[in-house]
Amino acid sequence: MASSDHLLDLIQNTPDVYDLLRASFEFDLERKQCGEGLRLASGAPLEVIAGDFAGGAYFLCSETGGRRPVVFANSEGEGGLIADDLADALEIIIGLGWQDCLRFSGGGDVEVMQASAQHLEGHLARDNPEIAEERARLAAALSLRILPVADLVIRLQAAASRTQPDYVVTTEDGEAYDPLFGEYSEPRHGGWR
Repeated sequence: MASSDHLLDLIQNTPDVYDLLRASFEFDLERKQCGEGLRLASGAPLEVIAGDFAGGAYFLCSETGGRRPVVFANSEGEGGLIADDLADALEIIIGLGWQDCLRFSGGGDVEVMQASAQHLEGHLARDNPEIAEERARLAAALSLRILPVADLVIRLQAAASRTQPDYVVTTEDGEAYDPLFGEYSEPRHGGWR
């Protein structure tokens, strides 16, 4: 398993990987200003490592058991744990439309998330016919695994479910972010089309 620092250096120093992660998977190392001032409810600091196009931020937490868990906080005031380390987080980010999978999770129900993930995969393949090739290129370049979507959903749901109490994101004023799990099971207007 590659360390977080090694993976971040590899991304930073490999222009094709850097550009592909930014353009197709919204993991942009230049957006480190997102999420400034956020920390965990315990008071533990968060190290911002990347941002997405909508103002969300990816953070590394302090090391636990030789791993640095990854927390995500979006601009709508939702946040929480997404993986136990950066390699696991990148496998989820690359292999799954993970934010919408959480958004349409029926409050964190893994079966609803599985159904949402399947719909999202269809939309993603339609919108980006090269997605499978892009995933394979990134996985090879970063020594990551390409896992079945169903397995990634289980890992994401398990991580997000462990947000309480250790990975609750808070503002400088101590205001806690809401969980990443959305209450809906599909888009409200028109469902999955």
